[in-house]
Amino acid sequence: MSVSRKIFIAMASFIVVMSVVFVLTTHLVVRESLGAIVESTKGEQMDALSARLAGYYKENGSSWGGVRQFVLHHDLLNADPNASIVLMSKDRDPMYADDKADYGLVKNLGFEREIQVDRQTIAYLYYYDPEAANLKKLQIGISVSVIFLLTASAVLFVLISLFIAYLISKWLTAPLRLLIPAIDRLGQGELGIQTPVASADEYGKFAIAFNDMSSRLRQGEDIRRNLVADVAHELRTPLTIVRGKLDLLQQSGQSIEPEGLLPLQDELIRLTRLVDDLHQLSLAEAKRLPLERRPTNMLELLRRIIDRISQDADDKQIDISLASEPESPTVYVDSNRMTQVFLNLLVNAIRYTPPGGKVNIAITREKGGKEADVLLRIAIADNGPGISPEHLPNLFNRFYRTDEARTRNSGGMGLGLSIAKQFVLAHEGTIDVQSIVGEGTTVIVTLPSTSQT
Repeated sequence: MSVSRKIFIAMASFIVVMSVVFVLTTHLVVRESLGAIVESTKGEQMDALSARLAGYYKENGSSWGGVRQFVLHHDLLNADPNASIVLMSKDRDPMYADDKADYGLVKNLGFEREIQVDRQTIAYLYYYDPEAANLKKLQIGISVSVIFLLTASAVLFVLISLFIAYLISKWLTAPLRLLIPAIDRLGQGELGIQTPVASADEYGKFAIAFNDMSSRLRQGEDIRRNLVADVAHELRTPLTIVRGKLDLLQQSGQSIEPEGLLPLQDELIRLTRLVDDLHQLSLAEAKRLPLERRPTNMLELLRRIIDRISQDADDKQIDISLASEPESPTVYVDSNRMTQVFLNLLVNAIRYTPPGGKVNIAITREKGGKEADVLLRIAIADNGPGISPEHLPNLFNRFYRTDEARTRNSGGMGLGLSIAKQFVLAHEGTIDVQSIVGEGTTVIVTLPSTSQT
């Protein structure tokens, strides 16, 4: 059953039930009000007749014997010669009726009153006169008219309300009907499908969330396909080299000199490094990367990394400067993982900085999102050629290179920044890149600090 039909049925049921309740309640109130008005006109007279008959019953030894002579002797109806009474036992058997009384007329248009003795019903008294008949007719006529008008009005109201409920149910579910085809197409594999956002309410938010989910699924599928293609491409080159070398050695039929195996060893090392990098990256993305966190002085860690790359910097006459605040910049991290992160960032900075350039490293503290949080900010800035804006969003993607013409031997495999980002995220930190073409690039890493001193 569709949602619109469920909404319509729920609204229709509510409308019908409330209409029936309104009709019955109104009819009951009108009937009781008219009964009270009619009762007020003849109530005293009926009470007097009932009291005299109850007295006779008690005085006659709890028997109705001779009640006809009692009624005629006392002339109970002398006040109105057109009045008639009918007396019936508690089992509704006639015990007395005027000679001039029409039994059916008296019972239908007369007033009924229970005669009680000691709170027990002993008989029923029916009183009739033209005035009482007119009042009774008026009561019945008004009751029938009211119930007819209420019923007709309720039917008309229900029909109009059901039509409006149908329109409302269609209107409320219209955004869902727009989403259903898109959901079906997404389920059939058409990733990236978008649906129009028709409103700013919950339906609109749902449509926005659906579009975002669809886009992310498309991006994830693109990343998966690109990963497979990139891994295959990265493996193809060293495997081709290894195979070519082995074929050449086999065809030569000569003994293999040790130096002849060096190219094979280089390619195997490259393959091993690629597999290790992919393994670490997959562990980090799955949040299963083992971390051995210890309080680490970031200033000393960066100094050791600079010592490792100082020879490459000297070869290009690049000046590396390291500045820090006076306080000891301590963070709770895995020093080996952080060494890999900053070593990769500094190697990239030296690689893309022209000879005679500069690489500046600055360590500062800044407040985090919460008042008590303190973050350690490490900024690595170079004065290289910079990175075009269209490349910045993709820098941390796997196998992404800003220069497609760069060889893999000189440009790496494109996994370094991806690994760096995942390692930083594993430490609850952030990494960002700011760059201006022609002026240089700055990589900013923020890590939670262990103290404020």
